[in-house]
Amino acid sequence: MKRLENKVAVITGGADGIGKACAIKFAAEGAKVIIWDLNDEKGNQVSEEIIKNGGESLYMHVNTASYDEVQKAVAHVIDEFQTIDILVNNAGITRDSTLKKMTPEQWQQVIDVNLTGVFNCTKHVHPHMVEKKYGRIINTSSVVALYGNFGQTNYVATKAGLIGMTKTWARELGRKGVTVNAVAPGFILTDMVRKMPEDVLKMMESKVPVGTLGEPEDIANAYLFLASDEARYINGITLSVDGGMTI
Repeated sequence: MKRLENKVAVITGGADGIGKACAIKFAAEGAKVIIWDLNDEKGNQVSEEIIKNGGESLYMHVNTASYDEVQKAVAHVIDEFQTIDILVNNAGITRDSTLKKMTPEQWQQVIDVNLTGVFNCTKHVHPHMVEKKYGRIINTSSVVALYGNFGQTNYVATKAGLIGMTKTWARELGRKGVTVNAVAPGFILTDMVRKMPEDVLKMMESKVPVGTLGEPEDIANAYLFLASDEARYINGITLSVDGGMTI
């Protein structure tokens, strides 16, 4: 039996990078995968790839920063699939700048997507999990939340905030059958990262004790474990998947 057989999973930011790897991994393990993203072309491509390989998937254009839009999207998924078993809050953006140069707009844009977006999704999804006393919520933090990073005041603030939200929701929802955990990826070779100059990639590798950068599938594997029944007694943790960067 597949590890997520007949489970319904909503994955935000599932059109590309880590989210795409997660969507494909979950579908291969039997989940019905709903992708929420703003990139319609790539989102539809991922959904079509899943269906082509025998899985079940639906792409939806959803701005997770919008409370009302998320509420409508959740209602649509419940109407279509009757349940949501797994929520992966993976959507995130960066607007990097030093504190001196960061504009209020750059600050707010990242807060809206990375922090408020996670609140919106969890706020509207969790009652359906509580109702049936089962659910897995996984929040995507970052290794930079644990040690900071130059020029990322807004991003680090959101990713550190997610760790606090994860612990709080784990306490509130754990006894109701819903576990809440976070994953903190390190340097991951997404398509965007692969386009960086060779010397920058080498510099990044030098900071990782295992000597290599991670692949999106490495994070997807962590998501899969936390979403599975094997992780039923894991609640409120932040799992660093970073090759040892935080040692």
